[in-house]
Amino acid sequence: MFAAIPVTVNAPDHGFCRDCLALQSGETRRCGQCGSPRIARHPELYRLQLAHIDCDAFYAAVEKRDNPALKDKPVIIGGGKRGVVSTACYIARIKGVRSAMPMFKALEACPEAVVIPPDMEKYVRVGREVRAMMQALTPLVEPLSIDEAFLDLSGTERLHGRPPALVLAGFARDVEREIGITVSAGLSYCKFLAKVASDFRKPRGFSVIGEAEAVGFLAEQPVTLIWGVGKAFAATLERDGIRMIGQLQRLDRAELMRRYGSMGDRLYHLSRGQDERVVHPDRDAKSVSAETTFDTDLASPADLVPVLRALSEKVSARLKKSGLAGRTVVLKLKTQDFKLRTRNRQLGDPTRLADRIFQTGLHLLRKETDGTKYRLLGIGVSDLTGSDRADPPDLVDAGARKRALAEGAIDSLREKFGRTAVETGYTFGRGRKTLPPDPPEPDED
Repeated sequence: MFAAIPVTVNAPDHGFCRDCLALQSGETRRCGQCGSPRIARHPELYRLQLAHIDCDAFYAAVEKRDNPALKDKPVIIGGGKRGVVSTACYIARIKGVRSAMPMFKALEACPEAVVIPPDMEKYVRVGREVRAMMQALTPLVEPLSIDEAFLDLSGTERLHGRPPALVLAGFARDVEREIGITVSAGLSYCKFLAKVASDFRKPRGFSVIGEAEAVGFLAEQPVTLIWGVGKAFAATLERDGIRMIGQLQRLDRAELMRRYGSMGDRLYHLSRGQDERVVHPDRDAKSVSAETTFDTDLASPADLVPVLRALSEKVSARLKKSGLAGRTVVLKLKTQDFKLRTRNRQLGDPTRLADRIFQTGLHLLRKETDGTKYRLLGIGVSDLTGSDRADPPDLVDAGARKRALAEGAIDSLREKFGRTAVETGYTFGRGRKTLPPDPPEPDED
């Protein structure tokens, strides 16, 4: 998408080497100190302060770091043949493998790929190492996921003795040297364009989008570059003759809002590079969920209900570990032809109890067990709040308190003897794949 965009070169004394960080006094293509061709130049290079960091093919990069024999091989991180791709390395991506692609399609595109089941505990640990390095640069770090975040570097020049651009390049270099994976960085004046810039030249990218060039740059991009414009909405815009952001720039705000409502307001501002959102370091999780893809399609309640129970226990464990509770229970199902069904029910009070999550999910599931075969089942809670407001005494359901006490006793036994020490009747004898695994750390959510 960005291949045809010319690189703007600034005044000769503005550049620096991304490998040794030496300032460049001329327009040479290689660093005068270390010979590296990775020179950063831009007219606004030293005025911009908002960054987006994204680890390159994170899960696959960690596995390649830990197993050097995989260095030159296509690697796919994901489930079995019935699962989906979590991450593919860049060698596999060249062959057409993409994240969220069904595994059987990924192996058709790249049959020689090495498939590795995800090791979330390891990825969370490495992700925390990267985040700790981010937080050493600035307290204004807003994580988006385990492997990406926004950073506001304004006001840090006096602390580090370098402008934000050099601090960012130094961070990328240090992550590669100390942790053994690579990152791509985008630098701009707003969140939207910092995120766009970080996707510019992956892997090991370092790209800058300045304020002076923003409108012209965006005019040449497809509308799908804008957050919230997915396939369905892009099709709506195309029916209206709009494919490029430049076409949006020629429409006034009132017209866009008349056509597309609140989304029209977003189109108006982002198409012009206007994004007033600030970096929030304490971005709250919006939901906590767990899901699984089956090895074979399942339709029978006898097969689905034990899985629902195990996943409910996993969600409950995450909530309790994070000190959270949720008011809305959400059931997720994917049919054998990849059609997604989501059903939800709002509770009177927030909950963090596995039993209550399960019983609510069971009520929703029963309406969907009509013979349809499913390849995926998930359960989660949203509308999160603190656990101090969770599960007050139920005056209607006399057995609710007993079930809550029993669950507390089970939690205590599992904490002492392991997650598989105590099972409910729903999961007993169903095999280890049905049992809830140890809960991941809250950051994973």
